[in-house]
Amino acid sequence: MWGHEQLDSFANAETGKIYNMIPYSLLDLAPITQNSTAARAFHNSLDLAQHAEKWGYHRFWLAEHHNMTGIASAATAVVIGYVAQGTKRIRVGSGGIMLPNHAPLVIAEQFGTLASLYPGRVDLGLGRAPGTDQVTVRALRRDHSSADTFPQDVLELQAYFKPAHPGQAVQAVPGAGLEVPLWLLGSSLYSAQLAAALGLPFAFASHFAPDYLIQALTIYRQHFKPSQQLQEPYAMAAVPVFAADNDSEARVLMSSVQQQFIALRRGTPGPLRPPLDSIEDHYSAAELAGAGHALQEAVYGSEAQISAGLKAFIARTGVNEVILTGHIFDHQKRLRSFEIAAAACRGL
Repeated sequence: MWGHEQLDSFANAETGKIYNMIPYSLLDLAPITQNSTAARAFHNSLDLAQHAEKWGYHRFWLAEHHNMTGIASAATAVVIGYVAQGTKRIRVGSGGIMLPNHAPLVIAEQFGTLASLYPGRVDLGLGRAPGTDQVTVRALRRDHSSADTFPQDVLELQAYFKPAHPGQAVQAVPGAGLEVPLWLLGSSLYSAQLAAALGLPFAFASHFAPDYLIQALTIYRQHFKPSQQLQEPYAMAAVPVFAADNDSEARVLMSSVQQQFIALRRGTPGPLRPPLDSIEDHYSAAELAGAGHALQEAVYGSEAQISAGLKAFIARTGVNEVILTGHIFDHQKRLRSFEIAAAACRGL
C-alpha cells in the first residue's frame, strides 16, 4: 500500500542536514525561449533538476502540452526518463499526463517502464484537460468527448498497476503489480471531487487558475474517502515564484511570464520572451490586469519576500506540500531563483 510520504523531517542531499518542514517541489514545462531550441530546453530542465535535487526539492514534475512552440515537454514520459536518468534521489513525474489524450494501457506501460527503471521515484499525475486546442486533439487521434470518460479511465489505469490475476486478458507489461502512485490534478472543482471519491492525492493548478483554490481544497478534504493508496487527504498546490537578490530584479524577471499569459490570450503563443524593465509601457492596463489575475498567487522578490509569501500561502491553504514553478528567460537567473526559493522554504 502506498501512502503519502511522511516528510516532516528529511535530509538535504548536498549537506546531509536534517530539516523539519513541509516538502517543497518543482514543476517544469521545459520552456523554449526566444531564439532557442527544444534541445536546449531539455538540457536546461535536466540541469535544473540536478540543482533542485541538491537544494532539497522533493519532486520534479513535467507537464504535457501539445502544439505550443514555447513548451518542449509534449512527450512527457520521455522527458521524465531523461531527467530521472540524470538524477539520483529526487522524485520525478508528471504534472501532469492529460489522460483524455491517451489509452490508459499505453500510459500504464510508459509509467510501468519508468517505475521499473527508477523504482520508488516515479509519480503519475493525471489531468482531465487536453492540454491543447481541439484541432490538435483531433490530430492526437482522440475524440473531443474523451474527457467524459475520465473517471473510468483513471480506474482502468489504476487497475493496470495492481497485480495481475490469473486469466487476466490484458496486462500492462511492465506495470502490473508496481502500484505506481497516482495523483489527480485540477484547476476547478471536478478533479477535487474525484480525488476525494477515489482517495487519491490532489494537486491544484493555482499557478495559472487560482480562482477555485480554496473551494477545491475544502471540497477535497471534506469528502475524502480513504483508499488503499491513501488513508487521509494529501493536498499540494502550485505557486509561481520569481526570486532574485533584490525585489526590483525579481519583478522584472516575472515580466516574461506576464507576456506569455498576454500572448496566449491574444491567440499568439510562442517561445518565452525576454523580460521587460517596464512592462507597463508595452501592454494595456486591461491585458496586465488579466495576467495579474492569473498570477495572483505569485510570490516575487528577495528571499525575505519569498519566505513571507510562501508562509502566508501555506497558512491560508493548509496544503501538505507546495510545488513551485516559474519560467524565467535566462537559465542562470532561473537557477538562482529556485535556489533562493529553496532557502526560503528551508527557513520557514
